[in-house]
Amino acid sequence: MNTKPITQRSAASLAMRIAAAALLAATVAVAVTASASAAPITVRDDDGNVVTLQKPAQRVIAMAPHVTELLFAAGAGDKIVGAVTYSDYPEAAKKIPRVGDNRLIDMERVAAMKPDLIVIWMHGGFERQIEGLRKLGVPLFHSEPTKLEGIADNVERLGQLMGTDTVANATAADIRQQFATLTKQYSNRPPVRLFYQVWDKPLYTLNGKSIVSDSIRLCGGVNIFADQKVTAPVVSIESVLQANPEAIIGTSEKDYGSVDLWKPYGTLLAVQKNNLFRLDGDQLNRAGPRMLAGTKALCEKIDEARQHRKN
Repeated sequence: MNTKPITQRSAASLAMRIAAAALLAATVAVAVTASASAAPITVRDDDGNVVTLQKPAQRVIAMAPHVTELLFAAGAGDKIVGAVTYSDYPEAAKKIPRVGDNRLIDMERVAAMKPDLIVIWMHGGFERQIEGLRKLGVPLFHSEPTKLEGIADNVERLGQLMGTDTVANATAADIRQQFATLTKQYSNRPPVRLFYQVWDKPLYTLNGKSIVSDSIRLCGGVNIFADQKVTAPVVSIESVLQANPEAIIGTSEKDYGSVDLWKPYGTLLAVQKNNLFRLDGDQLNRAGPRMLAGTKALCEKIDEARQHRKN
């Protein structure tokens, strides 16, 4: 196993692999056609439900931004006929027709696209849409990785369903290797208690069962709200002050000032140590291959907080 620290070159290697996925998928198209009469394709989704297709899907709809990224990584980007708002990565994803957002799906448009697979993500606003999708009679695959290892697993299973196994398996292996390298690099480092701030209005975070908390653990961080029952709980300023984290990581989009709200609280350890950081929320809050870059950046900020202990 390669145990060298992840570099820009290795990250770029993965990006190039994903970017080339569609071209590689075309290369194996002949093999897919030849195997169309083979046994049905059967996988389990992240809910444990069995999903069976008689042949590889050719028209898939992605019901979450991270799903779009996973499908491109699996070599099936050219088979996505519909996606939701904010599905903006990679660049080609911006051209995919929209079917709605995380609150409301245009069921008539979905039906008109004639999908043979719909990949869903379960959350508060979307659960109400599931029943309508089920009535369409199209197979549903629930994608919701809660551990970093689930990213590669999703890429592999989606590759099976889409008939792009060759690309998907290679990408998944690369993802696993790079996460293993990160784990080796940051294991056994002193823990850093932190507050992970997803947004400031309202002020909310993520609990210990979220995939982001898995990244925090990999880096040697300790999520001060890990024991919350709700996945994305709204918290108060007072509760953060009481927990007194050593670092605060914010991911509000285009708003560096979101972590600046803590600067007036001079008794806060994170303020005293100058450990108010902002990271790219799209890289960390979407359970796709870009979590590699997001986790690496997170580890670097947590390491920076460790260095500030010397000051």
